[in-house]
Amino acid sequence: MIQEFKDFIAKGNVMDMAVGIIIGAAFTAIVTSLVGDLINPIIGLVSGGVDFTNNYAVLGGEVPEGASLEVAREAGASVFAYGAFIMAIINFLIIAFVVFMLVKMVNRVKDQAEAEEEAAPEEPKGPTAEELLAEIRDALRANA
Repeated sequence: MIQEFKDFIAKGNVMDMAVGIIIGAAFTAIVTSLVGDLINPIIGLVSGGVDFTNNYAVLGGEVPEGASLEVAREAGASVFAYGAFIMAIINFLIIAFVVFMLVKMVNRVKDQAEAEEEAAPEEPKGPTAEELLAEIRDALRANA
């Protein structure tokens, strides 16, 4: 049973999946930084610094007037944080678009590499085993 488990883990598909998950986690950090550190500030500059994160409705409890969402939560109030949800949707859409563009670029490079590989001239092949045997047979008949 242990040997079967080792064989299962050592199979290429499982190893490929593990590598994919690890690279995906690292890639997530890169895309999150790209969106949070580069794209969102540009969008904020263009949109006049719109940030919905601190938009919420108090469902219960006492919250000081004009308090941020963090302060409201720390005060123990029950809040309906619709602004944070809206920002999560906006960030998701931005991240999905960035990933789409990256995948599109990778696919384009891959397609170009495949096209170059297909366009490469085929090397002339030598005669097959059957053709060689036929030539030998014909040569032996001619000499007999």
